[in-house]
Amino acid sequence: MIGLIQASLAPHVMMIRIASLVALAVGMLVPQPAWAQPLINAKYDGRPDPFYPIDIWFASPNDQRLASGAPGPQYWQQRADYVIDVTLDDKRQRISGKERITYTNRSPHPLTYLWLQLDQNRYRPDSEAMLTAPAPSLEGRVPFSQLRSLLVSESFPGGFEIGSVLAKDDTPLPHTVIGTVMRIDLPETLMPGEKIEVKIEFAYQITDAKLIRSRGGYEFFPDDGNYIYELAQWFPRLVAYTDYGGWRHDQYVRYGEFTLEFGDYEVRITVPEDMIVAATGELQNPDEVLSETQRQRFAEAATAKQPVFVVTPEEAKATEQQGGKTPPAETKTWEFHAENVRDFAFAASRKFIWDAVGHPAQDRTVMAMSYYPNEAEPLWSQYSTAAIAHTLDVYGKFTFDYPYPVAISVNGPIYGMEYPMICYNGPRPEKDGTYSQATKYGLISVIIHEVGHNWFPMIVNSDERRWSWMDEGLNTFLQYLAEQEWEPDYPSRRGEPADIVGFMASRNQRPIMTESESILQFGNNAYAKPATALNILRETILGREVFDFAFKEYSNRWRFKRPMPEDFFRTLEDASGQSLDWFWRGWFYSTDHVDVAIDRVRLYQIDPGDPDETSDRRRREREARAKSISAERNEELPKKVDREPGLKDFYNDYDDLAVSDDDRKAYQRFLDGLDSDERKLLKRKTNFYVFSFRNVGGLVTPIIFDLVFEDDSRERMTIPATIWRVDPRAVDKLVITDKTLRRIEIDPQRQTADTDEANNHWPPQLVPSRFQLFKSTQSGNPMRKAKEAEAKARDAKSKDSKEPEGKGSEAKESEAKGGDKKPVKPAAKADQPKPNAEAAAPKKPQAAKTKDTKNAKEVKSVEEAESESPAKDQPAKEKEKEKPKPKPAKEPAA
Repeated sequence: MIGLIQASLAPHVMMIRIASLVALAVGMLVPQPAWAQPLINAKYDGRPDPFYPIDIWFASPNDQRLASGAPGPQYWQQRADYVIDVTLDDKRQRISGKERITYTNRSPHPLTYLWLQLDQNRYRPDSEAMLTAPAPSLEGRVPFSQLRSLLVSESFPGGFEIGSVLAKDDTPLPHTVIGTVMRIDLPETLMPGEKIEVKIEFAYQITDAKLIRSRGGYEFFPDDGNYIYELAQWFPRLVAYTDYGGWRHDQYVRYGEFTLEFGDYEVRITVPEDMIVAATGELQNPDEVLSETQRQRFAEAATAKQPVFVVTPEEAKATEQQGGKTPPAETKTWEFHAENVRDFAFAASRKFIWDAVGHPAQDRTVMAMSYYPNEAEPLWSQYSTAAIAHTLDVYGKFTFDYPYPVAISVNGPIYGMEYPMICYNGPRPEKDGTYSQATKYGLISVIIHEVGHNWFPMIVNSDERRWSWMDEGLNTFLQYLAEQEWEPDYPSRRGEPADIVGFMASRNQRPIMTESESILQFGNNAYAKPATALNILRETILGREVFDFAFKEYSNRWRFKRPMPEDFFRTLEDASGQSLDWFWRGWFYSTDHVDVAIDRVRLYQIDPGDPDETSDRRRREREARAKSISAERNEELPKKVDREPGLKDFYNDYDDLAVSDDDRKAYQRFLDGLDSDERKLLKRKTNFYVFSFRNVGGLVTPIIFDLVFEDDSRERMTIPATIWRVDPRAVDKLVITDKTLRRIEIDPQRQTADTDEANNHWPPQLVPSRFQLFKSTQSGNPMRKAKEAEAKARDAKSKDSKEPEGKGSEAKESEAKGGDKKPVKPAAKADQPKPNAEAAAPKKPQAAKTKDTKNAKEVKSVEEAESESPAKDQPAKEKEKEKPKPKPAKEPAA
C-alpha cells in the first residue's frame, strides 16, 4: 500500500516521504526522551503530553505477569539449594571451601548450560571493574590511605581460585570463566522440572576492607593483633534465570548488586576455636560451639525484656587478648541452616561481644542480635539491637511480618551492607567512648536501613543488578518512616521533599529508570529521589490510607518473587484506583523538576449595572488616577478657548459620566425582567480571582497554595495534577470568594519538592540570602617568619645563660630549701576554673529540636561509599550519659 501511494508522487516528494517513514521507524526503535510520545503533535506546538500512557514502555502482560501488576498463574522462578563447607584461615586471611548445588529448572525452557556469579573476581587487578575505574584526583594533597588503597588494588591477588567443577557422579564438567561469571556446560539438556547437582571447590584471598572498598572483607586491629571478618559473595552462586531477560549475567562492576535465586542452605563454617560466628540462618550445633553459660544466656535472652549479653565485653576482651598473643591451633565448626533465602553471609572474630533479645512476631520469636568489638562501646550495646527490633516492628506494619528466625547487626569494616538475616554496619564512637550526634543517628539509621533490606530485596526479590532503586529507593522510603517513629524530630537525611530540591534542580543527572552502572549521582538517584517520590505519593497524591494499602498489596504480591518496575507501577495503580502515569513519567522516567510559579492574579467582580453606582465608581477611579507628568505640566499653559470663548460648544461642558433619566429607566426595565434568584446574584459582592500558574520545572504536580485574606483568615487549596492536562506549561485557576485576598503562597509546607520558593508568592516576596563579614589579615611572608624564628632563638639563648647550667628555677628553689629534688607542680592559674562534678560528668546529646539534615550522617551503602568517602565524624565535645547496658543472664547453677 505504501509503495503504491508513493509511486504516484514526484521523485523528490517520494524521497521525502521515504525518509520520514524511515525516521519514524527508527524513532520507534531508538529510546526516546523520557517525556516523548510515539508521535509528535505538530499542530499543538509540538509540546509533550505528560499524561500520555506509559504502558508502551512496559512488557506486554502475559500469564507470568498480569496487567494488574500481580504475578500470573504461570509465574515461575528457578531454585538453587546449597550445601557448603568452608574454612576461614585466620593466619593467611583466606577462604577455602567446597559446595554442592542442587539446581531445579522450574522454567518452561530446556537449558544446556548454567551461569554462576564469581563476585570475588571483581578484585582482580585486570578485572573490568578495575580497568574501567575512573582516575581519582591526585591534585595537591593526597592522603596516605588513598595512596595505599591505590597501590594495594593494583597488586592484590584477588579473585576465585576454582579447584574443580564436578557433576554428581564426580565427572568433570566443562566450564569457562568470563570476568565475574562462569558458564558450566551440562552433559545433557536440563529439561523443565528436572534437577541437576554440581560440586565446586573454591578459594580466594580476603580483601582488606579498609584499603579496598568492598561489600565484605576483614579489618585488622594492630593493638591486639586480631581481625574482624565480614564475609560476603564468598562462594560461587547461581545467576538468576528469568522470564523477562533469560540469564541475568551482567558483569559485576561497581554499583549494580545481585540478581539471585531462592533456596535452602546448609553451611558448615570452620574457624579458630576461640572465635564467635554470626551468620544467615539458625545455629544447628550450639552444644558443640557454645559454652554452657552462653547457651543459658541465649535461652534467657529469648524471653528477656532487654538485650542480654551472650558474650560480655569482659569476656570478649579476655579472648582477644589471649588469642592475639597465642592464636589457638584448634578449630570449631559452626553449622547453620537457612530456608528460602537468596544468599548467605557470615562474620567471625574473637573480638565479638554478643547481645540478643527475643522479639515477638505473631506466633514466633525472632532473635534480634548484635555482634561488635569493645571498640564499638558504649554505642552499640545501647542502640544496635534496639534498632533491629524497631525495624522489625515498623517494616512489618507497612509490608508483612518478618518471616525469618534471626535478625543480626554486625560491627566491622563495612559501613553498611545487607544480606538475608544479617547486615554489616560501621559507625563507632571515638577511642574515649564519646561520639558525635552524627555518629549516633548514623548508627541508628544505617541499622534500620540494612535490616530493612531483608524486605527489599531479600524477600521482595527485585533485580538489583539492573534497577538499584527497586531495593534502595523503596527501602530508604521505609527507613524514613521508621526513623520518624524512633523519636520526635529525628534528623532524617532523606525522605522530606525539601531535602531533594538541590539535586532535582541540578544538571548532570539521569532518570531513576536508569540501569545501575549508568547512574549519575548514585546516592541521590537510587536512594533519595525514589524515596522522596514515594513520600510525596503517600502524603500529597494518594493520601496515607490509600497509599499504605497499595504499597502493602505490592509487598505481599511479590514476597519471595521477582518483580519488575512495571509490576510495581501497575500494582500501585491497581490497588489505589488512581491513574499515575503522569507521576511515574515525571519522577521516574524524566529529569524534570517541580517549579510552579504564580505569574499574576486578576480580580473580577459583578457589575450590577446600576447607572448611578457605575458613574460614581468610575468618577472615583478617574480622580484617584494620577495625572501623567505631561498633563500635570500642561495645566498651566495658556489655552486658546480661554482667549476666544466663542470656540466653546456643548462638549466643553459635557459630563461623560452623567446619568440620564433614560439610563435609569432602562436599568429599571432590566431589573423588572429578573426573577428573585437572578436579583440576588446581581447583588452579590463576590470576588472572582483568576490565578495564572506557570510550570517552570516541567514536572507536573498538584498545585497546593494558601490564600491569606485581609481578615487574617487562611484557606488551603489543593488542585490535582490533572489540571495540567490541556497545557502542561501554564494554567489559569478561578477561585471564588466573598473575602478580599491579601496574598497567596504556593506549597507552603514544602511538600512537592518545589525547587524555587522565590516565585511562589503573590505579591512577590523577597527571599533573602545572607553574607558574612570578615576582616582581612595579612599572613607573614617567609622572610618575616625567618626573622621571628631567629629572634625567638636569641631570646631562648639569653634566658638559658641567666640560669645555672642544667638547673631551672624550680630545681634551684628545691635545693635551697633542702627538700625533695622532684620538680614542684606549678600552681593553678588564678583564672582557671576548678573542675566540678557537673562539668566533668558526661552529658547526653539531645535530639535536634529543629530539622538540620547536615547533622545526621548519611546512611551510605557500599555502593555510595565507593563513589563518596564519608566525612569522618568530629570528636564529640560531650559524652553521652550511658543508659543501663544489657546484663548477662545469671550463671547456671553448679
